[in-house]
Amino acid sequence: MNAPRLVLAALRGGAGKTVLSMGLLAAWKDRGLKVIPFKKGPDYIDAGWLAKSAGHPCYNLDPFLMGKRSLLASFKRRSREGELSVIEGNRGVFDGIDARGTYSTAQLAKWLEAPVVLIVDCTKTTRTVAAMILGCRAFDPELPLRGIILNHIVRSRHERVIRKTIEQISDLPILGVLPRMAATRLPERHLGLVPFQADDGRESPGPGKAP
Repeated sequence: MNAPRLVLAALRGGAGKTVLSMGLLAAWKDRGLKVIPFKKGPDYIDAGWLAKSAGHPCYNLDPFLMGKRSLLASFKRRSREGELSVIEGNRGVFDGIDARGTYSTAQLAKWLEAPVVLIVDCTKTTRTVAAMILGCRAFDPELPLRGIILNHIVRSRHERVIRKTIEQISDLPILGVLPRMAATRLPERHLGLVPFQADDGRESPGPGKAP
């Protein structure tokens, strides 16, 4: 497949994949780029937010339900609708249905032959971030990991220590840095986000705070 594409993954659920995916989709849309959003798995809530941000329907890619052949055919057909495809993973990048990581985001990225950008939640950690990145590369050397985005950075010293440590152990570029926010505009409820149709426009409380 020659279609430009990118997989956004993380070390766990709730690390900021959807927020970052929405931001990128909206930014590229504002620049006049037609981006096709995809969501791994049957998740319809995240897919709704991605579609709203991109101004284009979001399509699901579910390795378990679709199988490799049908999934690749669907992606190939849908990706032709735009200039770039952004695929948001789910859970942790290697999390699948068994100990081999079957149907994981990592497996999906390899099926699609798509570069992976890893979003790392840096809350209450510094040098350990580099250890986690190094572990991901050693855990699956075939994963096309191409860059890192640091999320929930508190201050400049926090970023400086993490950035320097990563540079010492890896050649992976840090593609972006997002600050920690006291509150977000993405409301959460139960197991995930509130559907965008039910959003009342109020800010969601910060981490660990009840709505």
